[in-house]
Amino acid sequence: MHCPFCRHTDTRVLDSRVAEDGKSIRRRRQCPTCERRFTTLEQMQLVVVKRSGVVEPFSREKVITGVAKACKGRPVSETDLARLGQQVEEVLRASGQAEIPADEVGVTILGPLRELDAVAYLRFASVYKKFDSVDDFSEEIETLRQPALTKQ
Repeated sequence: MHCPFCRHTDTRVLDSRVAEDGKSIRRRRQCPTCERRFTTLEQMQLVVVKRSGVVEPFSREKVITGVAKACKGRPVSETDLARLGQQVEEVLRASGQAEIPADEVGVTILGPLRELDAVAYLRFASVYKKFDSVDDFSEEIETLRQPALTKQ
């Protein structure tokens, strides 16, 4: 770790603490050369591996933007979308994998979106699951109705 003040190539860790409910580690450091102190925050870098093999950092905003398109015209608030984005990120981080296939991100979105809005779920699922006929929609609608029948 380089000192941000004098650029010395080594620093000493004085204290380490878990931060953000275990999602990161906060370290208090001191430079042996200039003796100045500073804090670093370490987080696991979550990346998405696309079908083409391209790797890019996970973006909660990208999840929210994609889901917002499916929710257009639906009674879904910005707060609901932010909460869904957070849920998806938490599930992906909890998996313990640093590299997540793009398909897995889509699967992870489907569950919370289904709970949020059935129409938006169908819109998203039709693109994600590549529906190519009315029968695909009918089958998905039937699976949406089944949990409702078991609750009665």
